[in-house]
Parts: sequence; structure tokens; C-alpha cells
Amino acid sequence: MKKLGIGALIGWLMAVTLAGAALPPELAAEARRAMSRGAEWLVGQQQADGHWSLADSPALTGLAMWALQATASEPYKSAIDRALVFILTSVQEDGSIWRAPSMERKGGGLANYNTAVCMTALHALGRPELVPVVQKARTHLAKMQYLGPGAYRGGMGYDADQGRPYTDLSNSYMAFEAMRLTQDVEDLRAAGEPKADLDWAAAQEFLAQVQNLPGVNTNSWVSDREEDHGGFAYTPGAGPSITNAEGKVMLRSYGSMTYAGLLALLYAEVDAGDNRVQSAKDWARRHWSLDENPGMGQQGLYYFFNVLTKSLKAAGDDTFTSADGRSVAWREEVVRRIIALQSPDGFWVNENNRWWEADPNLVTAYTLLALATALE
Repeated sequence: MKKLGIGALIGWLMAVTLAGAALPPELAAEARRAMSRGAEWLVGQQQADGHWSLADSPALTGLAMWALQATASEPYKSAIDRALVFILTSVQEDGSIWRAPSMERKGGGLANYNTAVCMTALHALGRPELVPVVQKARTHLAKMQYLGPGAYRGGMGYDADQGRPYTDLSNSYMAFEAMRLTQDVEDLRAAGEPKADLDWAAAQEFLAQVQNLPGVNTNSWVSDREEDHGGFAYTPGAGPSITNAEGKVMLRSYGSMTYAGLLALLYAEVDAGDNRVQSAKDWARRHWSLDENPGMGQQGLYYFFNVLTKSLKAAGDDTFTSADGRSVAWREEVVRRIIALQSPDGFWVNENNRWWEADPNLVTAYTLLALATALE
């Protein structure tokens, strides 16, 4: 697909990629071998109808398809094509991409999550015939942004049809990413066809509600602890928290959400020099660790690796100084850590099943995408 002009942010991200520091050749070659082993294992797990893991969660298939495309599209074309057919059979009349769940669950069909991931994965294939599908998905997703009053304004939740105002940072960052990474298809719409986009000013309003930054977040749940300063929580007024000596309940900052928040700020076109961005980067510097998802232990470790690589790439710093004064070349450290965690059979998996990470299909897809980002 021809890449057309998509705004100053995307152009800047491309410039950062081109200027990025390369990995040492031996490590890059080792990373590519690890990716090939992971991709081969993943192909072997694909079901006959093209899906991976849960058929009623097409985002899981979208992530695997995207991961194979990012690894090497030609050797895995057959698996990618079968996944593509499955995802296309999940497209609804209104443009959303999801399936009715086989059992009742919180968040219903997770329509926003599934649509955001699948439309990004489809776009990553670069096939012109998929442009109308992505355009229609964008139109749908833009309508799902919550623009009512209150702390949830500007964000996204799992499913807008659940009859209650609710948004969270994980769904929001994924939707923001989907809308930014697919933005070039708007230039391909027919003359007079309405273009779809989010209310990015409202998106910034939402991000203020979940960043532990006094003066930006004016809610009672903002943390006054130095260790939380600049980081992000999951959703306004709820999630991992701590109660201080005065009985005030404050939301804790933690790793995966802070990197998601940093990336969301950049997608929302907050200037790189803005205090909100700099404070989030400072939190990441002060809590640098690849042994855990900082603040959550082993919970969501591979989601953490995935969003960390995307966030640091977008932020444009190939190295930074950690809290102990050490110079961190994050690409090298992430790649070495991920390679060390690979199983002998080629997959990755988390023994902690929070957020479905006991599923090696999901975790291997996350990891292949993280490695691909680190190699860019």
C-alpha cells in the first residue's frame, strides 16, 4: 500500500525509525533466528479455519497474523492468508470486527478492542483491497470514543454498548494507535465521503485523568507519592491503589500502563517537550527493569515488553540514563532479555495467567512484535 501523508506525528516517528541506533550485528542475527523459531511454532498452532486461541476473540488472530507479517511475510503467506479470511468473516455490517462471545463476559464482545487490533493488523499487510475494510472500521471506532461528561471523557472501553460510561487506558492506547497507524487510508476515500478521526483534544483530557501528575490530574485519586509521580494508572478512580496514613486512596503507577500512557500522549500529539511526556519518561527511567512489569511483578509481563518497545521507539531515545546512573541501550537489553526467555520449542509464555498470558499463542505474538520493533 502506498504510504501517503499522515501528519506531522507519523512523519516524525518515521524519521526516528530511520535515525535509530542499530543493534550489534551478532545480536540482530540472533534476534532474527529467535523470531523465525517463534514464527514457525506459531504457524503450527493455527487452527483449520485460520484462527488462533479463541475464535470469538479475533484480536488474538489479528495479533498473530500481524506478528508473522512483521517477522517475514513471504514464508508465512499461507498462514497469513488463512488468518485474513478468518478476520474478514468477523467483520460486522457497521464496520466493527468482532464475534459474539460463546459465553457471557464482562465487556461483552470486546468490540472496541477486537476492532482496534484487527484493523491495525489488516493495515499492516499493505494490501490495497483491504483499504475499504480499514476505512469502515475507522468510521466505526471513531464513533465509539466516549465524549460524555466526567473523568471517562475522551477514552475508549472494551465495548461501547455495555450501557455505562467506562473507559480505560489499555483500550484507549490501542484505539489511539489503530487510528494513527491507519490514518493514511483517509486520503484514499472517495470525494465527498466523510473522513473519520478521534477527538484528540478529548483524548488528552482522558489521559490527564490517569496520569499521576499533580496539577494535570486534579482528582482525589492522584497519588502524591514520589514513586508514582509521572506514571500512569489503568482507569480513572479504580485499579491498583494504595491508601496513605490519612486514609486517602491513591492510584498506583505501574509499568505497562505508564508506557501505554506515554505512547498515547505522543499519538494525541502532545509535544515531546511537554511536562506530561517528560514526566512519564522520567518515571520509566526511574523504574527501569525487564525482570518484571514494574509495580505488577510478573503480571502482564509480555504485554509490558510489547508496549515498552513501541513507546520507547516513538519517544525517540535510543539510550537513556537509569536511576542508578547506568546508560541503558534499551533495544539491546530488551532483545537479550526476550531471547533468554524463549522456550526450547520456540514459543514464549507467562506462568502468570493474568490478562490471558498463560496462552503461548498470545504471548508469542506479543513477543515477535516487540522484537520486530526493537530491530527497526
